[in-house]
Amino acid sequence: MAAAVAAAPKQGQTAQTAAVPTVYAQACQVCHAAGVAGAPKLGDQAAWAPRAAQGVEALTASVVKGKGAMPPRGGSSASDAQLRQVVEYMVNQVQ
Repeated sequence: MAAAVAAAPKQGQTAQTAAVPTVYAQACQVCHAAGVAGAPKLGDQAAWAPRAAQGVEALTASVVKGKGAMPPRGGSSASDAQLRQVVEYMVNQVQ
C-alpha cells in the first residue's frame, strides 16, 4: 500500500488543519458517509445533535479510544490533535 503524500498547507492553514481532509477520507469517510454500523452520517443534524452536545473533548476521547465498531483512532495513525480537528470538522457540518 503506497503512503499518501500530504499536500502543502494553503495560506493561513497549519499542517494540522490541512490534514483534516486526508484523515477524514482515509479513516472516517468509509463509515460516516454511509452510516455504517450506526456511525452518524456527516451532515445529519438529528444524528449529530446529541453527540455534539457532549463537546469536542468527549468526542475526541471516544475517537482516540474507539467506540462500538469504530477502532481506536478510527484505525488511523493520526495524532490526537489531528483527530480533534477532524471531530471539529464533522461537528461543524451540522452547526
